[in-house]
Amino acid sequence: MTSPAPSISVLGRIRRTPFWAQILLGLVLGVALGFVAREAELSWLTTTLTQIGTIFVQLLKLAVPPLVFTAIVVSIANLRNVNNAARLAARTLLWFAITSLIAVTIGLLIGVLTNPGHGTGLTPHDGSKLTDVTASWTDFLTGLIPTNIVDSFVQMNVLQIVFLGIVFGIALLKIGEAKGAPFLKLAQSVLDLVQTALWWVIRLAPLGTLGLIGKSVALYGWSLLGPLATFTADVYVGCAIVLFGVYSLLLRFVGKVNPLDFFKGAWPAIQLGFVSRSSVGTMPVTQRVVTRLGVPREYASFAVPFGATTKMDGCAAIYPALAAIFVAQVYGIHLGIGDYLLIAFVSVIGSAATAGLTGAIVMLTLTLSTLGLPLEGVGLLIAIDPILDMMRTATNVAGQAVVPILVAAREGILDREAFGSRKDAALLGPDSDGGDSRAIDGDSGVEAGAPVPEPVAAV
Repeated sequence: MTSPAPSISVLGRIRRTPFWAQILLGLVLGVALGFVAREAELSWLTTTLTQIGTIFVQLLKLAVPPLVFTAIVVSIANLRNVNNAARLAARTLLWFAITSLIAVTIGLLIGVLTNPGHGTGLTPHDGSKLTDVTASWTDFLTGLIPTNIVDSFVQMNVLQIVFLGIVFGIALLKIGEAKGAPFLKLAQSVLDLVQTALWWVIRLAPLGTLGLIGKSVALYGWSLLGPLATFTADVYVGCAIVLFGVYSLLLRFVGKVNPLDFFKGAWPAIQLGFVSRSSVGTMPVTQRVVTRLGVPREYASFAVPFGATTKMDGCAAIYPALAAIFVAQVYGIHLGIGDYLLIAFVSVIGSAATAGLTGAIVMLTLTLSTLGLPLEGVGLLIAIDPILDMMRTATNVAGQAVVPILVAAREGILDREAFGSRKDAALLGPDSDGGDSRAIDGDSGVEAGAPVPEPVAAV
């Protein structure tokens, strides 16, 4: 007699639900609960949604300091294992700049053609809801070098952590492999631990989405969605052009590879960037897919962590270009050719200011202050920032995966057979070392009882 199949608990059903469906459900519930909280004036519900979103972001940020520092230290130290390391690093930075310049140009063209700040009905008074985040080139440069190492980590100054990681990584190269081995081994162990813990936070992304979206709706309602509709569409269209158009053309004609194979392989990272809104948080997945697409592990361990903290085509190129035009039009300020060139310069040079965290307010204030535009203009865009940030971050992550593939292809070190062998867009099967990366995928979701994926090895 066949025994009846065991019943699946509610938690089990949720865990078997595809991850994209969990995110979509969180988004819909967040909007609904936020609307109810605002219309019924339920302060307790607004507070609850705010706390859920805040806790998720805090958990994500908790991993940032050790993840950024150890990833950069390990990646730079292991460049000794890469032939022509200096050439690869220079080519990587060059393509970072080229793709950023293309992205900011597209953002400027869309802004000039659509005039997102005209006819909105918004006034400078509407920008009074300004956060306390400001930035200038002086702040950016003087804040790059820490005065106290401990403070850099406690205050989570990512720019300073990146600086320290670069310094320690180069120092490890200089003192030699024998002397540096103990510290490098410690850094590698910490990196593996942080990446493992980060997977647990990633699984909370649906709840985080619910809280973040719900909070925005509850606090701001729909009053700004109408006036900001053109700007929102511009950001999504601009990012889509770069993500699916520019990157595809570069892969096809520069890398001589099939763009469809790239998107099949990189989609888990792009999807996770969309829902988590953090390039650094997505970095383990990005590094895994880049390696599995045929980029040598030694080179990927440098290019991906460095890109996750400095390569931001969505947040640091398309978005600030459009936002600067929007703010200027709302405040009635004319922008000339020189201003557009200055926006492009800021986007290419200052993208490290975004530092891979959720949101792009720092980069926006840096751009506005450089142009002499009112910083109060940031307050005009706060209400819809979570919605914009999802698409911006997905574009960031895609760019962070595209550049290593382009460089590897042009340098003749890309495993083209591995690149073209990815036929399944969803599952990232077991690694050669026995790891399993099924925690996030587009079809099977987080499987009940599935093992936590092994962290991406840096070497």
